[in-house]
Amino acid sequence: MEARENIVSSKRPFTVIENEWITLKDGTRLAARIWMPDGAEADPVPAVFEFLPYRKRDGTSPRDESTYPHFAAAGIAGVRVDIRGSGESDGVIDGEYTPLELANACELIGWIAAQPWSNGSVGMMGISWGGFNCLQVAAMNPPALKAVISIASTTDRYNDDIHYKDGCHLSAQLSWAATMQGYQSRSPDPDIVGDRWKEMWLERLEKEPFFMNEWLPHQRRDAFWKHGSIAEDFSAFKIPALVIAGWADGYRNTPIKAVEGLGDKAKALIGPWVHKYPHFAWPKPRADFIGEAIAFWNRWLRNEQNGAEATPQMRAYILDAIRPAPRRDHDTGRWIAKDVWTAPSFQTFAVSGTGALTLGGKSGANARDVFLKSPLDTGTASGEWFTLKPDVEMAIDQRSDDAGSLCFDTAPLDADVDFLGRPTVTVEVGCDADWANLVARVVDVHPDGTAYRVSFGMLNLAHRESNEHPKAMPHGEKVRITVTLDACGYRFRAGHRIRLALSTSYWPMILPPPSDPGLTIDTASLELKMPELGDHRDITVREPDDPNPLPTYIEHEPSETLREVIRNLSENTTTYHILEDTGVSEHPGTGLSTRQVREENWTISPGDPLSMTGSSTWTCDMSRPGWSVRSVATSTIACTATEWVIAAHVTAYEGDTLVFERHHGERIARDFM
Repeated sequence: MEARENIVSSKRPFTVIENEWITLKDGTRLAARIWMPDGAEADPVPAVFEFLPYRKRDGTSPRDESTYPHFAAAGIAGVRVDIRGSGESDGVIDGEYTPLELANACELIGWIAAQPWSNGSVGMMGISWGGFNCLQVAAMNPPALKAVISIASTTDRYNDDIHYKDGCHLSAQLSWAATMQGYQSRSPDPDIVGDRWKEMWLERLEKEPFFMNEWLPHQRRDAFWKHGSIAEDFSAFKIPALVIAGWADGYRNTPIKAVEGLGDKAKALIGPWVHKYPHFAWPKPRADFIGEAIAFWNRWLRNEQNGAEATPQMRAYILDAIRPAPRRDHDTGRWIAKDVWTAPSFQTFAVSGTGALTLGGKSGANARDVFLKSPLDTGTASGEWFTLKPDVEMAIDQRSDDAGSLCFDTAPLDADVDFLGRPTVTVEVGCDADWANLVARVVDVHPDGTAYRVSFGMLNLAHRESNEHPKAMPHGEKVRITVTLDACGYRFRAGHRIRLALSTSYWPMILPPPSDPGLTIDTASLELKMPELGDHRDITVREPDDPNPLPTYIEHEPSETLREVIRNLSENTTTYHILEDTGVSEHPGTGLSTRQVREENWTISPGDPLSMTGSSTWTCDMSRPGWSVRSVATSTIACTATEWVIAAHVTAYEGDTLVFERHHGERIARDFM
């Protein structure tokens, strides 16, 4: 089935091709939604390609409809394709950023470039999955790919994604495996695929992988994670890239890593945002992504001499004395630019004899060894690694986590001070177990005591020398280690204090090791290095003209969101509970109603690391009058001293009738984790 809708804008008229089948060389049909400028066959146009498993028909339709019509009106075709086994595309997905996926992307780029409406130049774009694979595909150098825009992505799949971070096991790994299990368990739309919908659905349900079965055996940075990490060989990357991220998102390191690795091929833009496109992201201020992208595409896809190449290499929003809140719609700060990014200079802080954090040389005369053993539920103020809303998904007031941490504060600052880059903490530590985790946070302490997390980092001490070749800590002696924190752009105000907080736990963001030995911290050896902002100029970044660019769908039931921490004093357990319910909304053009409900629970006893459990359930509904389907996918994790214990359970219903059920369990050896 193919539906076309003619749209006339104030610029170039265009046509929306609701579904176009693209047949790969192996016979697999992939489903594409295309925004086509009218008259393109007579006057060929460039195209922007996005390749995702998130379902063009319903999952990404709001953001697609806020973006691609503007491109088409500017004479740039948009081609949004569902990866095999997702949406209406044939087959079954085979994993994340697999060689097959990337080969399919290269084949699709060739298909686009060969169309009679194409001028032969293709750009690739995306956020998250699409931001990842556009960088990965660019490093493969398909001839027609001329430029990419990558948002909320990574150059290093091991250290800057949802699986691991410097050898620490992120709880987001289970969350994301559960999310993908829920997403991939959804049915294709019968309005597109016809009577084949149920056969396709049952094939997916039967054969879809549980991604954690593949991720969890790779607990060190081996060849599995090197694949798709363009940091392995930045020189393979030949084309211009605009790399974008937000300080409130987990992918905040990538723009800096990209400009450092790709040099003048990369431009960086970092705003205050969560994991969203900049023209509708929170917290504000937003950026005119549409205008910026069109200029970028015109420069590199049709060789328009518009000066886009002269954009500063680094543009960043410097947050200013942020106060945590249940919701942050706007973050104070200012935009700055560096025409050329260079490695920053550092201000070095150390612990004085009085225990204060001081700038410059350290006295350390009275500094001493301190034993640190944080309660295992330290970290409930951390927020989530992967943030989609400007609410308590972001880190909240840090004072509750500081209570379980070893904290060092400066005196109130005499003047404002600005930082941009990645802080580091160096310290000598002793551990009587083979490994333990150490977490470092830089915190802005307001005059009234409010504590805002500016940056944080973590290290599994077995990974102190290498993520690829971890080794046990030497018992009974101290070693010098360095924790590299996430990038930040921040102004500490006069009268505020800079706090360094150290903890051995950061739950539920990271999962605990099998023992809880605590650490001996040599405070005389401790150094915090903060990256100076350095030479820059203040700039203005244009905000979008439309303050509400997302389309409005028909709401049948409202959404609901909840984060809560439950401490059961009688049983000595702490539970972190998440509820996300999208409500029921109907696309006015397709008549398809959808709902996704995520319920997640993490539980631990603050004194027993082996008590840790996690579960995440996705319930996904799709319906039209006379037709409805539901899938329920649950993923769980527990642990022993030597194993991770994971399980996945999927059920599917047509109406009220159970049509599929599958359970799978696995025990995977812990590998210095």
